[in-house]
This record gives sequence, C-alpha cells and structure tokens, in this order.
Amino acid sequence: MATFHLAQVNIAKAKAPLDSPVMKGFTDQLDYINNLADNSPGFVWRLQTDEGDATDISVFDDELIIINMSVWQSYEDLKRYIYSGEHLTVLKQKKAWFDKLEGSHLALWWIPAGYIPTVTEGRQALELLDTRGSTEKSFTFAKPYPAPDFALKKGCVDA
Repeated sequence: MATFHLAQVNIAKAKAPLDSPVMKGFTDQLDYINNLADNSPGFVWRLQTDEGDATDISVFDDELIIINMSVWQSYEDLKRYIYSGEHLTVLKQKKAWFDKLEGSHLALWWIPAGYIPTVTEGRQALELLDTRGSTEKSFTFAKPYPAPDFALKKGCVDA
C-alpha cells in the first residue's frame, strides 16, 4: 500500500460565464469527464460540490477562474488519465473555452495516503511554483519529483 498519494490542482480562466453559449461545449462534457476520472485506475478523490463538480467553488478573485483538484495513487496513474484516451480529446479543445493564464495553472504535490488536500493548499502549491519553480513541494509534469521517502519524512509532509 502506498504511503503517499499525488495531489493535483489545475485552474483555468473561462472565456465567459459557464452558463453562456461560449462554454456549452465544455459544460456539456463535464459530467462525462468527471465520471471518467472517478472510474480511472489510481483515482482516489476529486474536489466537488453536491452538484458533482467544482465549478461553483470560488478560490480566486476572478469569478471566471475555475479550480479542479484531485488525488491519485501515483504520478503514472494521473499522467495516464490526463494525457491519453478521452480526457486528452477534451484537453485538446481547451483553447475554445479558456483563456491563457499568467503564472502557473497546474501543480502537483505529494500528500500522505488518506489525506484530502484543501483548496488553500492547492492555491499555495500554484503560488509556490510561481515563486520557486518545481521543487519537491510543488512540481509539474515537465519536472516531476518522486514521492518522499517515508523513513526520512517520518510520515509528515511539510507545508
């Protein structure tokens, strides 16, 4: 059993409010893609409201910025989900619905297995990438870090 799981946060700035016709292609696929994640190998958890997604959760001052967070058993599980199959098809359409953000829009970090990260921690992971670049505390797919050594960390991940 894994000692650490991989948390991810990603944000995107919608071109328009989610209920606008501009965003219909995205919102029409949201339930399907969330269900695909929920049933993917290695999936542990994702941020969601009672409606089943996280589009109503506001973390930033800009109401057009949406957040997605999830936890996966391994780096490989998350990478396989994001960059292959049906999710990749949707990802390739991102420019139709979302504007480019300044700064980091995706961050990965290791958490103790069984721990559920908060949106504050997700925001901090993005900010850490912006200020320090990829480190063992917050990194990207382009520069990943291995899970911490449990014996060295004594089961704790520093914030």
